[in-house]
Amino acid sequence: MNPNPIESILKQQGVMVLDGALATELERRGADLNDPLWSAKILLEQPELIKQVHFDYFAAGADCATTASYQATFEGFARRGLSHTEAADLMRLAVQLAVDARDEFWANPANHINRPKPIVAASVGSYGAFLADGSEYRGDYGLTETELMAFHRPRLAVLADTAADVIAFETIPCLLEAQALAHLLAEFPETWAWLSFSAKDGTHICHGELFAECVAWLDPFPQIAAVGINCTPPEFLPELIAAARAHTQKPIVVYPNSGEAFSTADKSWHGKGAHADYGDLSVAWHRAGATILGGCCRTTPDDIAQIAAWVRHIPYSMKNEK
Repeated sequence: MNPNPIESILKQQGVMVLDGALATELERRGADLNDPLWSAKILLEQPELIKQVHFDYFAAGADCATTASYQATFEGFARRGLSHTEAADLMRLAVQLAVDARDEFWANPANHINRPKPIVAASVGSYGAFLADGSEYRGDYGLTETELMAFHRPRLAVLADTAADVIAFETIPCLLEAQALAHLLAEFPETWAWLSFSAKDGTHICHGELFAECVAWLDPFPQIAAVGINCTPPEFLPELIAAARAHTQKPIVVYPNSGEAFSTADKSWHGKGAHADYGDLSVAWHRAGATILGGCCRTTPDDIAQIAAWVRHIPYSMKNEK
């Protein structure tokens, strides 16, 4: 099996810095994502904008770019009239954009100072992400494990055969889907992955299972290189991290949203985000036991720069000027 890319970075640096939001960052830059394909829509319309966002996260200090394939599925692209071949090509493009951004960033020797070479994670969203009806935050699909494996298998087969270093199973709302993904991953024995759940409080994932029990269930699977939480309010993280730490020796990955609340009624964000405190919050998450840190919805390159600043002992004002 290939070397574990997450383990390599953690051995070198102690903490792996993830990127932040992709979709909401694309929106912040003017892209229209009001579409069932969400960020995957921009693969069709403005791929260079995706590449630029990846590059900007690397420049902010991210050790990993997560691709625009979260909502890229054969079923979703078929609804748009794309063939199986065209859909697979777009999934590969999502990875290539991140790889190209990484390689262009790394081509400058000045960017090698005090950091490891960044990696690329191919994003795989939950079944509910394809439905685009909010069920990715409920997990009430009514499907069996076998049916979930059948849904995820074709996309994973494509992404596992790209230049991505790792798979990111993201925003998983229920244990059943995590079980399906862990068993499916064994069909691709050269592939590493992290798996992150979405949580509704400091104890339970969105479907209602105890997060601690989910972590314990995943612990024996060697290809699951890290386990954790994403797309969850920051205030729940300390308790969730403690629960994970008590049930696994795997690295704990956390990348919460900004703290703002999303309204499905008008598809808008409300409340105040934790942007000014993101660096300090990430220090607290690390002290609680997380070693892979980043951001999800509504976080920005500036938030990631705050994490990278303390990880690499760079004054934040200096980091901001780069």
